[in-house]
Amino acid sequence: MDKRFCVAGACIPGKNYMVDITSRIEKIRKDYIEKGEYFTIDRARQYGKTTTLYLLEQKLQEEYIVLSLSFEAADEYFQSASRLAEGLALDIGDCLKEQDAGNDIIEAWESPISERFPMRSFGRKISSLCQMSKKKVVLMIDEVDKSSDNQIFLSFLGLLREKYLKKQQGKDSTFQSVILAGVYDVKTLKIKLHPEEEAKYNSPWNIAANFSINMSFSPEDIGTMLEDYEQDYHTGMDIHLMSRQLYEYTAGYPFLVSKLCQLLDERVSGTKPFFTRSCAWTKEGLLAAVKLLLTERNTLFDDTAKKLLDYPKLKELLQNILFGGSSIPFKRESPIIDLGVTFGFLKDRDGLVAVANRIFETQMYDLFLSDIAVDNELYREAVSERNRFIVNGMLQMDLVMKKFYEYYEEIYSDNDQKFIEENGRKLFLLYLKPIINGKGNYYVEAQTRDNKRTDIIVDYQGKQFVIELKLWRGDAYNMRGEKQIFEYLDFYKQDKGYMLSFNFNRNKKTGIQELNYRGKKILEVVV
Repeated sequence: MDKRFCVAGACIPGKNYMVDITSRIEKIRKDYIEKGEYFTIDRARQYGKTTTLYLLEQKLQEEYIVLSLSFEAADEYFQSASRLAEGLALDIGDCLKEQDAGNDIIEAWESPISERFPMRSFGRKISSLCQMSKKKVVLMIDEVDKSSDNQIFLSFLGLLREKYLKKQQGKDSTFQSVILAGVYDVKTLKIKLHPEEEAKYNSPWNIAANFSINMSFSPEDIGTMLEDYEQDYHTGMDIHLMSRQLYEYTAGYPFLVSKLCQLLDERVSGTKPFFTRSCAWTKEGLLAAVKLLLTERNTLFDDTAKKLLDYPKLKELLQNILFGGSSIPFKRESPIIDLGVTFGFLKDRDGLVAVANRIFETQMYDLFLSDIAVDNELYREAVSERNRFIVNGMLQMDLVMKKFYEYYEEIYSDNDQKFIEENGRKLFLLYLKPIINGKGNYYVEAQTRDNKRTDIIVDYQGKQFVIELKLWRGDAYNMRGEKQIFEYLDFYKQDKGYMLSFNFNRNKKTGIQELNYRGKKILEVVV
């Protein structure tokens, strides 16, 4: 069987396992193309834009002439207005020939462009094409923000805007619809170009309609792809469970969904202990795929690291959310929040800024921790004694917690309250990471993370450990925390959990104790 999961370029029906987005394509056609809208599909990298344009093109060619272009390798077009006009004319000429637009239309299109007034001449070509064609004409351009910092590009947008407005007044003929696809909204490109400056919204693309269609995959969407795969391989997987699990880790980010599926199919299946596809397409197999994804380089993660270097304020915001539990109101009007959403890093969760998905959270935790790991004494201690925490292939979490207590008391017990409030979570994760590295994963439960409490879930060789980290706020607060983690153990179907409390009382009592409640146990560590 030749079909594969696609993680680069457009997904092609018949060649790739892919989510069924037929209804989405139909909605774009009905709500945008038929109504003559000009719009931008601005989504993060590898978010399915190219696939959407490809499938939309296939659909629209039934009743439109579709001019499908890309600025991916068109840097030379933007050296002058003349080059842009000539380059676009060549590309559109190729599209017309591919769609058998007719000899008269093609001959008219290939007439020379004025050297003195290239954009005006190009505009006349558009009018002539749209008048001569029996079909309405749709223009779509992918990777549109590759050269969008160029004034010539803005002139091109100005031409499209002028012709659009004249068409509304009955004074010109032009494209039925124009679709520009890229990471950035064309109206806010100045944020990309000068991140430390005030954002400017002076683009001529203010005629564009808002593109509000959700392009992330729901669990039901993911299920359509798994059903296609299951028809070929008959693994017996629980499609509902696997779809839900994939969604929980990715929040439907298209590249991450497809990449995990590709890893399950091509890397996890056939390895110990997942010798067959049936063994791989399970919760345990997915955890193995997540581990591979987080430990191997890929273009999306490379781009993430680069963006955080380029935008230090965005990096600081993410660190405050992840390590500090900061509650920041979600407002896209804030340039730095808008940038985080544009890159796919951030989202709105109940009115507060949150990291977009569990994979990004863990990747960023790892990235930020690696920045400080080399010179950290606690990290070195964990690395040097890693093997003692693994017995018969299983993580000994009791020992991890007890040894963290010993090292913390030795190294950090005299630090002030502010230092620990800001760094307590970071120190524990810094200690935990090298111990589980290579065999286990961890993630932070977003719903419980705030400046007082964080729940960490560790997945190790198919076993889960629930650890609550919290700041000590007195005996009454601590008792409530103990009750919460017992309830949390019920949710995760675990008999034992762990609590790490950072106590700032002047006469604080530190130590380790085991608590029992309704048949469940908690190992509580107070530092």
